[in-house]
Amino acid sequence: MSRLPRIPFRDLHGIVLLDKPLGLSSNQALQAVRRLLRASKGGHTGALDPLATGLLPLCFGEATKLAGSLLGARKAYLAECRLGITTDTADSEGAVVRQRPVPELDDAMIEAALAKLRGHILQVPPVYSALKQGGERLYAKARRGETVEISPREVDVYRLELLGRTGDTLQLLVECGSGTYVRSLALDLGEELGCGAHLTALRRIWVEPFREPRMVTLAQLEQAAEQGDGALLAWLLPVSAGLSDLPVLRLDETQSMAISRGQQIVLPGLPEAGRCVAYASDGALLALLEPDAEGRARIVRGFNLPPD
Repeated sequence: MSRLPRIPFRDLHGIVLLDKPLGLSSNQALQAVRRLLRASKGGHTGALDPLATGLLPLCFGEATKLAGSLLGARKAYLAECRLGITTDTADSEGAVVRQRPVPELDDAMIEAALAKLRGHILQVPPVYSALKQGGERLYAKARRGETVEISPREVDVYRLELLGRTGDTLQLLVECGSGTYVRSLALDLGEELGCGAHLTALRRIWVEPFREPRMVTLAQLEQAAEQGDGALLAWLLPVSAGLSDLPVLRLDETQSMAISRGQQIVLPGLPEAGRCVAYASDGALLALLEPDAEGRARIVRGFNLPPD
């Protein structure tokens, strides 16, 4: 039996804004793009369920150092939920556990229920989730039939709006912070309305700092790969794109050298709060910095990018 040729992976640095297709896990999508790019190192910035589509920022090379910060970013979704049916996974992939009649609901009643789920709230994550308990994923315990107890967590829901309604299906806009489960929002909304609900569709439309993302599909990347490296790499954003929402510091040669060696520097002009991005005198991305009260710049992440 002949073996498939080994892919010649390479050092590649940047971010791809993938429009994840329905049915693929985030890791499956990552590995497919990684093979097309022939990138030696890659990671995604927070999983989308196979049921979900939309923006999945993929980080390669030095950009993987940003995965943690993008995980904590604000996100927005278009969601659909079906009233009257509750499932064990809180989405359409699960088994039905309860059916209830849907009462006569007007927009004001739905808005009153949505209002209770906005702001800084406590949310119980789904039993079928990738969260770990005792070193094991919750979904693994649930699939074995074990009883899983999950404590509520604090999450932020900045926007939760009704966009439309088709029969017993609601179309929602959700803008939320890290750790928020839209499946749990659908479940809780159903309970507030007294009839139960589950998530039937989910599309992520943006993640900070990519508020108006130019996403690319797997099919487009495959087509670009056939056209050659130039067409393929046109979809690879620079590492700095993941830091575009932060203040910028331009360092002189001495300061640049100190930061590149991992040394703290004192910069009285640093922002009083929050992180900033340091660029060398030649324009190269150097580090993600965090100032302290004395104006010292602590290096949160240093970058070792090849020269342009």
